[in-house]
Amino acid sequence: MKPLTEKQLLEELWSKGKPLAVFLHTPFCGTCKVAQRMLEVAEHLLPEGLLAEADVNMLPIVVEQYKIRSVPALLLADAERSGKPDIKYSMGSVEELLAQIRGVLS
Repeated sequence: MKPLTEKQLLEELWSKGKPLAVFLHTPFCGTCKVAQRMLEVAEHLLPEGLLAEADVNMLPIVVEQYKIRSVPALLLADAERSGKPDIKYSMGSVEELLAQIRGVLS
């Protein structure tokens, strides 16, 4: 997963052309560590460069603008940016994560 700064993430969200999946976390969150491990497994089954990650402690504008209410979270945006990005807070299994991420690919 490619780490993104707030500036990079906002640029990615504002630009169109490719889908985006961003894992939002904090460094000392135990549940985030579990979710991160599942995403690392899922990443091997996804197109390269699709999955990124960012620490919400460094994203005050994104947290406010997209109303991120807890971590771990997965921010999903389709290639056209046709609407507000979808934010998933439930990360039950690798299969569920793959299905959610693949949903922005089509």
